[in-house]
Amino acid sequence: MTDIPATALQIRSLITADHTLELSLDTFDVPTPRDDQVVIRVEAAPINPSDLGLLFGAADMREATVAGTSERPVVTAPVPDGAMAAMSARVGQSLPVGNEGAGVVVAAGSSPEAQALLGATVAAFGGAMYSEYRCVPAALCLRLPDGVTPAEGASCFVNPLTALGMVGTMRLEGHTALVHTAAASNLGQMLNRLCLADGVGLVNIVRKPEQEELLRGQGAQHVCNSSDPSFADDLTDALIATGATLAFDAIGGGDLAGRILSCMETAANASGQAEYNRYGSTIHKQVYIYGGLDRGPTTIHRDFGMAWGIGGWLLMPFLARVGAEEAQRLRDRVAAEITTTFASSYTDEVTLAGALAIDAIRTYGRQATGQKFLVTPHRRA
Repeated sequence: MTDIPATALQIRSLITADHTLELSLDTFDVPTPRDDQVVIRVEAAPINPSDLGLLFGAADMREATVAGTSERPVVTAPVPDGAMAAMSARVGQSLPVGNEGAGVVVAAGSSPEAQALLGATVAAFGGAMYSEYRCVPAALCLRLPDGVTPAEGASCFVNPLTALGMVGTMRLEGHTALVHTAAASNLGQMLNRLCLADGVGLVNIVRKPEQEELLRGQGAQHVCNSSDPSFADDLTDALIATGATLAFDAIGGGDLAGRILSCMETAANASGQAEYNRYGSTIHKQVYIYGGLDRGPTTIHRDFGMAWGIGGWLLMPFLARVGAEEAQRLRDRVAAEITTTFASSYTDEVTLAGALAIDAIRTYGRQATGQKFLVTPHRRA
């Protein structure tokens, strides 16, 4: 067994009763693994949008300030009075953060499953991954192929399984093609590669010309810029070409979800898929909101008949829906294609302390398309 320190560092998030968020780098006792557990020396962990809800809570990060030292910073930010009710269940609890990450197994329990991972490079989806060490059940680990580094495997779960979950939902619900917003993100690029590999029609929605160029350079066949005056016509043409009647929206707020449904209705009528009906086409049109880049209200103008739906979509309920065997098959595919179909790229790497720097928080907290941070817990500068 590799020598492991008795204590290590991890990022923690606390909301206090006086309406304050406190982010800190704290010491914790590294546990001895039980029979079915392993201890991972965490080398890399991504900052995903799904991590920010726990990390920041409902705090106003525009008002964040930092104290402490450069090695042990303490960030504080106010939580607006109107948001405290939603935070009541976590007041006074110092919570570790980080959904996923990767590293090397340095200690293992006595079970064959745990012992088989000793010395292996693995990814894990176990929470509290913004830590120098993490003890998790062996069953939560995904062994990475030989030669794959922790940085390459750090984003093995959230984005890859979300992309596979979107395609899986399409098939389960009888659709034949997809629409995706914020499509130039790491996830969007991954979904584009997946759909090209699997022969699935995909309509990519972006909002900047450079994002169009990026996706077209990666083989995307249908890219629509929501900032263009011709967006509605462009989107309708792409929907006719693909037959897409299912969309996954990362934006959430604003009118984009409604605009997509309107264009789906127009496409259904223009393509001859639908007979005239005073209640609109009978072809079901569905938008799932899975992100919140815009925190404002979702607004729709119901000009798309009655056969439609808007709902929420999350990864974990999808995995529960398909069952353990299918979920494992999806994980195995991710591992096999982690440097190709499901490869991730990062614009910035930060230490644990660096992740709590105000400039870094303001950058990754914007959730800007194409901006992705990787936390490297054992790097010191």
